[in-house]
Amino acid sequence: MARSTIGLTDTAVRQLKPKDKDYVKSDGKGLQLRVRVNGSKLWNFNYIHPITKKRVNMGLGSYPDVSLKRAREFTEAARSQVAEGVDPKLAREEEKAAQRYSENATLIKVAEEWFEIKKSEVTADYADDIWRSLELHVFNRLGETPVSQISAQTIIDVLRPVEKTGRLETVKRVIQRLSEIMNYAVIKNLITGNPIVAIKSAFKKPKKQHLPTITAKELPDFLKKLHETNVTYITRQVIKWQLLTMTRPSEAAGAKWSEIQWLDDGQANWVIPAERMKKRRQHTVPLCEQALKVLDDMKSVSDQYEHIFISLRKPQTPINSQTANMALRRMGYQDKLVSHGLRALASTIMNEEGKDPDLIESALAHGDPNQVRSAYNRADYLERRRELMQWWGGYLDEAFRMGFV
Repeated sequence: MARSTIGLTDTAVRQLKPKDKDYVKSDGKGLQLRVRVNGSKLWNFNYIHPITKKRVNMGLGSYPDVSLKRAREFTEAARSQVAEGVDPKLAREEEKAAQRYSENATLIKVAEEWFEIKKSEVTADYADDIWRSLELHVFNRLGETPVSQISAQTIIDVLRPVEKTGRLETVKRVIQRLSEIMNYAVIKNLITGNPIVAIKSAFKKPKKQHLPTITAKELPDFLKKLHETNVTYITRQVIKWQLLTMTRPSEAAGAKWSEIQWLDDGQANWVIPAERMKKRRQHTVPLCEQALKVLDDMKSVSDQYEHIFISLRKPQTPINSQTANMALRRMGYQDKLVSHGLRALASTIMNEEGKDPDLIESALAHGDPNQVRSAYNRADYLERRRELMQWWGGYLDEAFRMGFV
């Protein structure tokens, strides 16, 4: 017959005296009290590990800080975990680690974790813009604040001064980025909900503004000024390249020789990898004769380097994507045209000339929301887009000639 364990009592525990060596008194169900030589009394839960089946000791605290009643409650909870196949000692360690992480989870630390994921989804330039906006408008005041202490009012107080300066679009973007960070904090169990999910309603809405651009009638004069204005050769070429390829400023400035795919018939495609595209999808640009001429002109300048349009100061790096905008301002187009507006110019002209809207959207890398149709049309679009891009190159040649009439 198995020997039963007689449970401990408060009086018995209180009266236990130290001996010349440590000894253990059992309460039953795995709960033990170890009496040390120095007189301290330590609760311990002894159990069989649910996976390894080995004996494990789990400390429950010292008496009298932890009473007999409380030690039994701890033991029952731990026994339930063992019955469910959970190691209570490991679970407790993980809980403590999570608590320490939560206590140290400042806004900037959580943002850094979120950003490691976010920057893999956007272009390098856009990633820099995201982090710079948070540094400028948020981290300087709230970076060391735990996310658990971030409230809607906290963010309102920080961004209200930015709103008063009229930078409503900046406020909108910062709120969007902060909301993503707080959603990440929810996923990491650092907070129970996103406190700023509806905060945008506390601020004025920015008015939708189109990027400044010029009209088709102004194009000849623009091309004439581009030819005559005192800008560097590389700057002039990158503006021409962007206009001819209908790409974004950062995509054009970052063009690499290795991205040019030459075809057997002497034609070529510019294959921009997904990581350099806004939509994170590879984009192929059929190059017209005029674009190939730009490449030919740039060979003597940069074909020994990685990038086509190199920085004169650091030829191992590409030209800055803002260089084109600075050149446009020098040409007298302040508040009239930005380099990104060249895409809008091309789109407007092509639409006015009755070109296929689907081809235009594809050329702009906007993509087709209908993924099935997009996949079906991909091969056909490339050759049709080559015709469109060659038409565009010819249109620009004619506009250039008109600028000197």
